[in-house]
Amino acid sequence: MTVLSVNVNKIAVLRNSRGGDMPSVLAAAQTCLAAGCGGITVHPRPDQRHIRPQDVLDLAQLLAGSPAELNIEGNPFAPPRDAYPGLLALCAAAKPAQATLVPDSDGQITSDHGFDLCRDAERLRPLIAELHEMGCRVSLFMDADSPDIELAAEIGADRIELYTGPYAEAFERGDAARQLALCAQAARRAQAVGLSVNAGHDLNQANLGAFLAQVPAVAEVSIGHALIGEALYAGLAATVGAYTAICAGEGR
Repeated sequence: MTVLSVNVNKIAVLRNSRGGDMPSVLAAAQTCLAAGCGGITVHPRPDQRHIRPQDVLDLAQLLAGSPAELNIEGNPFAPPRDAYPGLLALCAAAKPAQATLVPDSDGQITSDHGFDLCRDAERLRPLIAELHEMGCRVSLFMDADSPDIELAAEIGADRIELYTGPYAEAFERGDAARQLALCAQAARRAQAVGLSVNAGHDLNQANLGAFLAQVPAVAEVSIGHALIGEALYAGLAATVGAYTAICAGEGR
């Protein structure tokens, strides 16, 4: 079964728009966990426009001793700023099960491309080793058509996370076959060199089943924007339940 990790960034966006503690990131995470998800994902950014460092620490405490995993995403090259201590410092404090390294910049609304490992491999290698020393599994955000997927294993990563934005766009247009084939091929390439495969970005209830049916042995999907949006209409627990059913293969 593919694990569903719920990204709770959008809960923090809503909270921050008004100030105070409502809605509660912790309460949302508790609801998702009670509804059956296998993990919680956060993507703190230096500008702290949604998840803040204290949220990360609070979630780490919530998940301590739980079979559900905390996944912290972020740019390992972004320097500390104001109250943001940097991704590796947050991982050192929170000890997540997984750190997903993403090459996003401050100006991006959301992550929209994977690493160029021909350029970044040697910068990433010592950071991956440092995260391993903290006890973190390391996943690298990668494009499905990247020629560098095998390099992820060479520099010590445990997993890749396939950037599924192009697949979701193609699915919306009604011509997803090529993108599905690319994702399936990328997953097989990764698995051939010992990497596990995660996936995320713009996955939703409409397109997730087809993706998991065609892309082999996806270990985890992290889903936030669509899931929280759908939950506005159906409720958070019910929506998480619908996604976990898809991850379990129901209806495929």
